[in-house]
Order: sequence, then structure tokens, then C-alpha cells
Amino acid sequence: MAVNQQTLEGNWNEIKGKLHEKWGQLTKDELQKARGNVDQLVGLIQRKTGEAREQVEEFLNELTEDGSGAVSRAAETVRNYASQAVGSMEDVGGRAGDFVKGGYQQTERMIQQRPMESLAVGFGAGLIAGVVIGLVIRPR
Repeated sequence: MAVNQQTLEGNWNEIKGKLHEKWGQLTKDELQKARGNVDQLVGLIQRKTGEAREQVEEFLNELTEDGSGAVSRAAETVRNYASQAVGSMEDVGGRAGDFVKGGYQQTERMIQQRPMESLAVGFGAGLIAGVVIGLVIRPR
């Protein structure tokens, strides 16, 4: 695979550091001027280092392939974590739904078995809630 402009620009900060590591005589300004332009970058490296074009292109290809592979691995890791999070949320949601459903069924059974007591409890709870709300919102 030949290095292309888009790949070069997409991984520029990493590539720039590795180029400076390998060929310390390249200045940051020179690298910045050649940013994203494969032909300019290869020409610059050839002029400053005397390396053959094929060697420079091979080194750039290795750098960009490593960078794309790292991005792909990171994206895959993010997808895996997201998938696990969705599975966990579905599990928690299912358990919460079961809990609410169980509480509803238990309440329904209690009301069917003791309708008068249930009515009295509901009335008392409503009365207490009304008094508390009235006290809270009353003007001072």
C-alpha cells in the first residue's frame, strides 16, 4: 500500500515525531511545510539525509500502516466496550422491570385479599401527603 495524503495528515503528529527520531536533521519547520504532501516530504527527506526514495517511502508506509492499525484496534476496543455496556444496561433494565412488575403483582394481591384495609391505607396516605404538601407550599 502506498502512503497517501489523507493517511499522512490523519496521523501527522505521530509520523512527525517518528521522522524526527529517525532523521534528527529534519527541523520542525521543514516538516511543517511538507505536512500532508507526500512528494514534498519524500523530497525533503532525500535532500536532507541522502536516503533513496524507495527507503523513505517504505518507512512512511510502515508508519502509516502502524498508525491505521492502531486506530482500527482502538475503534474495535471502543465497539467492544459499547457492546458490553449495552448488554449490561439491558440486563439492569430487565431486572428493574421484573422488580416493578413483582411489586405491582404483590400490591394487586394484597388489595384483592384485603380491600377495606387497602382502601383505608390509601386514604390515610393521601391525607398525610395532602397535609405535608399544603404545609410546604403555604405562604409564610
